[in-house]
Amino acid sequence: MSLLFPIKSALTLHSRKEDQFYELLPKASEADPRMIVESRSALSRWDHSVRYDHRREEMSAEYDDVLTNQPVVIDNGSGTMKAGFAGQDHPKCFFPSFVGRPKHPRVMAGALEGDTFIGRRAQEYRGLLKIKYPIEHGIVTDWDDMERIWSWVYTEELGTLSEEHPVLLTEAPLNPRANRDVAAQIFFDTFNVPALFTSVQAVLSLYASGRTTGIVLDSGDGVTHAVPVFEGFSMPHAIRRVDVAGRDVTDHLQLLLRKAGHNLHTTAEREVVRTIKEKCCYVALNPQKEEKEIGGRWEEFKLPDGNAVQLGPERFKAPEILFNPELIGEEYAGVHQVVVDSVNRVDLDLRKNLFTNIVLSGGSTLCKGFGDRLLNEVKKLALKDVKIKIYAPPERKYSTWIGGSILAGLSTFKKMWISAEEYQEDPDIIHKKSNF
Repeated sequence: MSLLFPIKSALTLHSRKEDQFYELLPKASEADPRMIVESRSALSRWDHSVRYDHRREEMSAEYDDVLTNQPVVIDNGSGTMKAGFAGQDHPKCFFPSFVGRPKHPRVMAGALEGDTFIGRRAQEYRGLLKIKYPIEHGIVTDWDDMERIWSWVYTEELGTLSEEHPVLLTEAPLNPRANRDVAAQIFFDTFNVPALFTSVQAVLSLYASGRTTGIVLDSGDGVTHAVPVFEGFSMPHAIRRVDVAGRDVTDHLQLLLRKAGHNLHTTAEREVVRTIKEKCCYVALNPQKEEKEIGGRWEEFKLPDGNAVQLGPERFKAPEILFNPELIGEEYAGVHQVVVDSVNRVDLDLRKNLFTNIVLSGGSTLCKGFGDRLLNEVKKLALKDVKIKIYAPPERKYSTWIGGSILAGLSTFKKMWISAEEYQEDPDIIHKKSNF
């Protein structure tokens, strides 16, 4: 059953006033520093029919119909977990999706308790921990750690019982079917959720932008993909995915810093490199010209121990791999080629519409200069008379979660939930019903 009509109705106001929400990028690489999107007021307009009483969270009584409870939305990012309740404008929790384990033996009674550390505790004590990400390139590689993170989300971050709320999960496109199977099994059998729905991340990002047609370039920590969407449905035959994203940029920056004489090699120090990437790196419009002109333009970054790192060409050489993966020995297309190739795989009649509705999503697209470079490169590959518009929402680091919050908050969405009873009768329903 299609959700298209209620979704389009809910987003009509924003489709008409798109200029208020996104900055066209012929000359600018970043979203307007002003909050172009007033998410709270926007969400209230998206669906007037859904209004949750937040006092329900404080009530201890059990509800007769758990589907009337506020759904939980969990965006499973390779680098960051985002979770919260549907209808809210921002995720309630936002933390690196890694699990830390002590790398030194305990020798005192007052040592930190616990064998695993997640969320804020893992970030606080990362110098004592060996850090591991259970999601690599959008695919869960360690289900035990993944379950620990989900459990942490419910108990420590949201402070609610999993049995009382339906849950919407996100996943990267073209993920193995087995990934969804195991996730569904964990949520139904271990967390005992009353209902579940899974959705492709890029489709949700498009909903958050107020559109049901467009192409989403989603580049997060583990995977980059271009997903063309028409009238709310992704077109699988035209999806392009490359396993080069933010984590690869971090690894490459770590290598460049090591060559420059900075020894940052532990898993905890790798997180420091990630911070350097987020604060100092930028995408050059012309890398060759930039290298000649950079001269003495160095930037200083202070390490946690008080020492300083002098950053030069590393700042633009690290994110350059997004446009030229061959620099790290990968035979993938660059992000600009991924977008154009994806558009060229759809019907001729749709291409013009997609080129004027390129929506950026994911933390890697926040890198300074990314929009300018993408526009410049796409123009070179597209036909001369084709108009190209790129929209960069200021909240695109978690626009997938916002899209899930919108979708799960629609009153008409209740019919789309997969109940525990339906799942027990036919486990394959998770693929039949949860696939846009």
